[in-house]
Amino acid sequence: MKVCIAEKPSVAKDIAQVIGATVRMDGYYEGNGYRVTWTFGHLCTLKEPHDYMPTWKSWQLAHLPIIPPSFGIKLISNKGVEKQFSIIERLVADCDEVINCGDAGQEGELIQRWVLLKTRCKAPVKRLWISSLTEAAIREGFSKLRPAADYDNLYAAGSARAMGDWLLGINATRLFTTKYGTERSVLSIGRVQTPTLAMLVQRQKEINAFKPEDYWELKTTYRDTVFVATIARLETAERAEKGLEYLQGHTFEIVSAETREGTERNPRLYDLTSLQVDANKKYSLSADDTLKHIQALYEKKFVTYPRVDTTYLSEDLHQQVPGILGSMKHYKALTAPILQEPIPKSKAVFNDSKVTDHHAIIPTDVSPETLPLDEKRVYDLVARRFLAVFYPACKVSNTTVEGRAGTVPFRVSGKQILEPGWRTIYPKETKKTDSPADDEQEIPLFEVGEQGPHMPFIHKGRTKAPKAYTEATLLRAMETAGKHVDDDEVRDLLKENGIGRPSTRANIIETLFKRKYIERQKRKLVATQTGINLIDTIQNELLKSAELTGAWERKLRLIEKGEYGAAQFKEELIAMVFQLTSEVKQHKNHL
Repeated sequence: MKVCIAEKPSVAKDIAQVIGATVRMDGYYEGNGYRVTWTFGHLCTLKEPHDYMPTWKSWQLAHLPIIPPSFGIKLISNKGVEKQFSIIERLVADCDEVINCGDAGQEGELIQRWVLLKTRCKAPVKRLWISSLTEAAIREGFSKLRPAADYDNLYAAGSARAMGDWLLGINATRLFTTKYGTERSVLSIGRVQTPTLAMLVQRQKEINAFKPEDYWELKTTYRDTVFVATIARLETAERAEKGLEYLQGHTFEIVSAETREGTERNPRLYDLTSLQVDANKKYSLSADDTLKHIQALYEKKFVTYPRVDTTYLSEDLHQQVPGILGSMKHYKALTAPILQEPIPKSKAVFNDSKVTDHHAIIPTDVSPETLPLDEKRVYDLVARRFLAVFYPACKVSNTTVEGRAGTVPFRVSGKQILEPGWRTIYPKETKKTDSPADDEQEIPLFEVGEQGPHMPFIHKGRTKAPKAYTEATLLRAMETAGKHVDDDEVRDLLKENGIGRPSTRANIIETLFKRKYIERQKRKLVATQTGINLIDTIQNELLKSAELTGAWERKLRLIEKGEYGAAQFKEELIAMVFQLTSEVKQHKNHL
């Protein structure tokens, strides 16, 4: 008898139907030589401090740092968990082979390994690794089961992450709470949570300290086209008036006019973070909501595995693309032009070197009929992005015209779309950047050397404070460890050092809300006074540094690749916890 352990009941049901385990039992399905059971999230967790030593239950500065001699796991205290675990334990004890059908990612591997560890599993274990829950994907996955040992590094990385978070979270939270906390207040510290909050607090302080200043710019209208003076902004109205008077005494002359044709590259396929960013910008969906919706679409078999950080497809998927496109019946008008020609095998889309365990998020060949509104919106984002990568590039004409009135230089630039290409997929969108599109001017044909009258005028403006983070811009900042990056290729290079993982960032943001360290003001994320006070209390820059946390994330990724030792990572964190504890204990002033 083979026992399959899935990540949740609905997935177990899908697997059971495909492999012929059709008889429903208490806590599992049975049939055709299989028993298919399930977990529901974490059944096990790392032991708490008092499980190692009863005196560690009380929060006392003298007990810190708390470093268990070796980490252990325990069942989560819940009757439903205990019942389901006892079923799994019985099935595992009475089988010839276990098939780990858990979520095909680091957290899913950790959940299943801990359960098998707790059951003292003696049977050989194989791993089902699939990127969608369609019947075809499940059948193919079962025909290519792999030894569990192939994923030992993935488990090592997940285990190192959990132990690292425990060591830092338990010790730093108790340390700062007992040293600086007031009665009944807990100062929550986390390896990813705290640097994320620090970024928000830093931005909030910049906004709070900002003092707007007036400025004046010289502009002029020539042949119904508005030109802007390229000199520095003027700081007084008097200087602006003098400038205006000067301009009024001179005719306007065109000194250069250049038009260049170019292309706008197709957008990349979605990874989880970029999907969350676009869903927040377009529909104001939170990162957590987007994750829930895309996970629901995955479980309904409409999209591939979502918790990914790559924007590429593996090369063997090239042959499946026509079938997927052909199944997208709600997008027939858009798929028809693509299907008229063979699908190009572009390295910008298909690249094995850019794909690890999973490929980018794309639709499956199962097309939805009806969906709840927000799920429909998220599906539409994924579907249109999938179509966009196979359309031609967008051809544009960029025009820059420079003029002069006396000695004052002016410039205007504009863009025309010559062939929309992939922009056909997004008829209402005019710009791919994160910022709202400016109104583009239609620029007439100018001849170098032409002159004529113009209408100069003064534009008065005010300097603006730095923009508050939205969930979209915070996700990008977490992805690049606080560095502002617009270019997709540069962003890819920084992903290795991003803070958190695509699958955990939404939860980190939600935790900050729950702790009341941040709050929403419409689409803005604003640090509360509680959050600001916490960051001000933390003198240790290591805890607040997005860059250093990003370096730890990179080490965890290296553990996953087998290029860094989990034990070494743990030792480094223990050394940091000892150093941090010593610093805080010796600090004289209570803040």
